Parts: sequence; structure tokens; C-alpha cells
Amino acid sequence: MKAESADPVCTELPSAARGGPVSHAVSRVARLHRIAAGKALRCAGLYPGQEFLMMYLWDAGAARQSELIKAVDLDPSTVTKMLQRLEQAGHVRRRPDPDDRRAVLVEASSDSCALRSDVERAWTNLEERTLAGLDATERTELARLLARVEENLSREAESCPEGR
Repeated sequence: MKAESADPVCTELPSAARGGPVSHAVSRVARLHRIAAGKALRCAGLYPGQEFLMMYLWDAGAARQSELIKAVDLDPSTVTKMLQRLEQAGHVRRRPDPDDRRAVLVEASSDSCALRSDVERAWTNLEERTLAGLDATERTELARLLARVEENLSREAESCPEGR
């Protein structure tokens, strides 16, 4: 039996992941980041992922629901559920598209201005906690490397038959 470490972070690589230590680390970091983001956004009354819908609407203005689905790259039923919750909370409103009555436009409500400040504050705090101990040069390099990883994975996703 192994002695317990005082460090709560598990850094020992499972034997099946030895061929992909970086992929394993990225998965662990992504999971922990999502948990931390969820905690930070809970204070604003949001569920994880809803902030991405709101960020898009704040920047783009009114958008068709189909555009939102593509922008956040989530399942249509997931986006519909998120929008229902956001609408019930008064953060978005949906209305028929005047150019195409079959389509629905979604827009951030004027009441979502306070929510925007909460989201900005939550993401700023999350950034500082995530990157604590890294200097400006390291932060820039990490962002550059993650952008390259994202580009690699995006190309991979585009070649999938399902588009994911």
C-alpha cells in the first residue's frame, strides 16, 4: 500500500495513459477548470455553459437559436434547455425572427447587464486563480501553446463525420 501524499493533486500517470501524458494532463486540468468555473458562476445564478451563451449574445446582439447552437458547439436540446433557464431567470428573451417566422431570435435582456458584470468578475477571478504563480511571459506562452493545441484538435474535429 502506498503512503498518502500531503499534496492533494494526483500526478502519478495511470499505466494506460503513459503514451499520452499531456492529453491526460489536459483532461485533468479541463475537468478541474470546469468545476472551478461552475463554482464561480453559481454565485451569479448560472449553470456551467450558460455564460458562453450570454457572452455570445452580449457581443453579437440578437441571434438565431441555430447560430447559438453552432457558436457554442453544443447539442440543440442542451442549448434549448439552457435558454429556457436563462429566459425564466429574465436574462434572455426569445421572439420570432421578423425575416423568417420559422426561426427564433434570442437576445440578452436589459436585465442581464448586472449578470454581465458578475460573469466578467467570475472569469477574471478564475483566471487569476488558474494562473497563480505564472509570470506574464509564462501566461503568454501558455496561451500560445493552448491555441496551437486547440487548432490541432479543431482540425481533428472537422474531419469527423459528425462534425465534432
